[in-house]
Amino acid sequence: MSDPRDLFDLTGRVACVTGASSGIGRRAATTLAAAGAYVVGVARRKDALDRLQNEIGIGAAAVVADVTDRDNTEAMTKAISAPFGAPDIIIHAAGVNTREAADDVTALGWDQTLALNLSAPFFISQALVPAMKEKGWGRIVNFASLQTTRAFPGGIAYGTSKGGVGQLTRAMAEAWSANGITANAIGPGFFPTELTQAVFDDPERAARNAAQTCAGRNGRMSDMDGPLLFLCSEASSYVTGQVLMVDGGFTAK
Repeated sequence: MSDPRDLFDLTGRVACVTGASSGIGRRAATTLAAAGAYVVGVARRKDALDRLQNEIGIGAAAVVADVTDRDNTEAMTKAISAPFGAPDIIIHAAGVNTREAADDVTALGWDQTLALNLSAPFFISQALVPAMKEKGWGRIVNFASLQTTRAFPGGIAYGTSKGGVGQLTRAMAEAWSANGITANAIGPGFFPTELTQAVFDDPERAARNAAQTCAGRNGRMSDMDGPLLFLCSEASSYVTGQVLMVDGGFTAK
């Protein structure tokens, strides 16, 4: 029997991570690099990408881009593939939550939310999948949410986009998994990121969220490492079209 640890080895793989400038996206980039992957971080903030690139070292590259700019998708994906070759792994971690109540949702807020959270993962994947098909191997990891299946106050646009991510993930699996490309999603609970800063700035609210989990606490960034490596590696070769909730059992209670 081969060493089971080899199932999680990403040596020589190329990973593209959107939203790599902060939060879960940044954590994903550093985790995949530590597992041996070359990493291309994509985000709008050059200074944050520069810091990430310096931290990872020669195995990292950066592409400054707005992933919602559909007219730039072709140029962006060419830039992503330039440093190390076409990606084997795509992590769609870029996201936004406007937290507008239903009565206050604007057309601009709605369109921006769906463009970033739902449309960008599809069109970027669509552009990069042909190279994965040629290799017969690929991993796509989307980011779902507690709101993929539950409604939260002030979350109608965000929840709609994340509900869509669940179905997008299943549809990607149906379309591409016969070519050796798996498509799955991670549904985080409450983790300390820029998107959830308002939650963690309110200790009482953070404590209430922790109490709703089976684990009795909110997420730590390290809790994301194992699930991410699983879905990006050979270990998950027969897992596709799934939403893995990494929420401490929040959705189980």
